[in-house]
Amino acid sequence: MKRYDTRTNTKPTDPDYLLYTDGTNVTFADLCQQLDASLNQIVGGEKQRSQYTQYNGLSQIHDVLILYINHSPIGCASFKEYKPGIAEVKRVFVQESARGNGYSKLLLQELEKIAVEKGYQSLILETGKPLLAARGLYHSLGFSNIPNYGPYVNMQESVCMEKIIKQ
Repeated sequence: MKRYDTRTNTKPTDPDYLLYTDGTNVTFADLCQQLDASLNQIVGGEKQRSQYTQYNGLSQIHDVLILYINHSPIGCASFKEYKPGIAEVKRVFVQESARGNGYSKLLLQELEKIAVEKGYQSLILETGKPLLAARGLYHSLGFSNIPNYGPYVNMQESVCMEKIIKQ
């Protein structure tokens, strides 16, 4: 699938494409709101997720992919630098009506390519114990469980993972 970059002002001509942008993108913000609503349903409301909200701000995210199918945004994935050489995957989402088509895998594979291009050696992420489909996806892409890191160390519902992408 073709990737377009908002920084080059190239207009997408294909109906299905990936848009490379950053955390200020309005469409990305809208997809993240949809993600939050979906997570609230899964875990039983915003109160259950309140401790995580502070770690999901968009202002520090500079690498974002938005997936468009038939010119409509249906999913996103992003990363931010955790520390030199390590990128943290954030805000992975595909609308429910588009799930089961391999779009999450496509987003994460393309995101990994960008991370490699930018010189990162590994990707880390945090997901939740109730998010079985997400955990299965990450494992299928080569992520392995690691001890909870940073702000997630004492969060028992967190599951942290890592994938080495460049030796």
